[in-house]
Amino acid sequence: MNTQNMYALSLDQIANAIATVGHQRTILIQGHMGNGKSSLLKTLADRFPTHTPCYFDCTTKDLGDLSIPSLNTEQGYVTYLPNEELGLHLDKPVILMIDEYGKANASVKNALLRDMLERNRFPEGSIIFATTNLGAEGVGDLLPPHARNRITVVTARKSTSDEFIDWGISNGVDHSVLGFVREFPQVLQGFEDVKNPDDNPYIFHPKQSRAAFITPRSLEAASDVLKLRDQYDDHTLTALLMGTIGDRGAMDMMAFVKLADQLPSLQSIKDDPLNAKVPESASAVCMTVFRAMGAMQRDWVDAWVTYMQRLDKEAQGLFANGIRANSYAHRDVVMQSKEFTTWAMQNNYMFASDKV
Repeated sequence: MNTQNMYALSLDQIANAIATVGHQRTILIQGHMGNGKSSLLKTLADRFPTHTPCYFDCTTKDLGDLSIPSLNTEQGYVTYLPNEELGLHLDKPVILMIDEYGKANASVKNALLRDMLERNRFPEGSIIFATTNLGAEGVGDLLPPHARNRITVVTARKSTSDEFIDWGISNGVDHSVLGFVREFPQVLQGFEDVKNPDDNPYIFHPKQSRAAFITPRSLEAASDVLKLRDQYDDHTLTALLMGTIGDRGAMDMMAFVKLADQLPSLQSIKDDPLNAKVPESASAVCMTVFRAMGAMQRDWVDAWVTYMQRLDKEAQGLFANGIRANSYAHRDVVMQSKEFTTWAMQNNYMFASDKV
């Protein structure tokens, strides 16, 4: 493994680094396509509510879009008006994401360098960072040496299957997608770890042309398609998935869709947790847990805990460790349940350090 990959960072680590030093130095994140680099703007905006998030898309800009001359006839000189996407007109601290910097025209790259280095034009406390794809992906990202020397470049590693599942549970990703990712963690593998493209038919690989492939972004898109699956026939649904995550991914995911449609309904668990159907396969049980975590509400936590105790210990541990994550959106709802607290103490999950 090369040094760059060895010190690749998670998106959470990168967000913390930008939050710490981003008001002084520009960090450029290079990483796999569709892996959530652009989501850093929202993450930082949530962390700095007094700042205004600004998105600057380099792929749509030419020099004239970035700096338009304005003639001052009284003083006899020309000034230049900045693009409003930079947020300079807001007169308050901003969080500026310079997206796809490596794909920008050379003139745009040069015009942005001073702001990325000195940031004199921005209100005090403003945070600036940039993103680009990996050069090895072959999608046109170039970083000239004089630009590279003015910024700090870090590599974003790909999200693991567990990280994607944790994120997906709190962000409404369809449970069949989460079950698919748990069963096939290789769908989030980086191409640099796959010498022969045929060894992983799900992902993008620069050595083999694939019209569609799996990334965290395309998995979220597949989730949007699947949430409306009752409005398609199977032929249409399969075609939509093929166009979103590729042929092989679509075929395997459809197997999980068939499995997901056999799960007990949430209403049956709420109404009669002692008699609601318990899935037979391990994959279906996992999807049942993921779906419950994503849809959890205060008024049926107790019913879920009652039902959950009918599942195997691995499934119970999957739920217990999943809801303990700081990123889990409904953590407080579950933790405040007396039924869950009693179960956790009896099973010693409240203080367990190892995941089941």
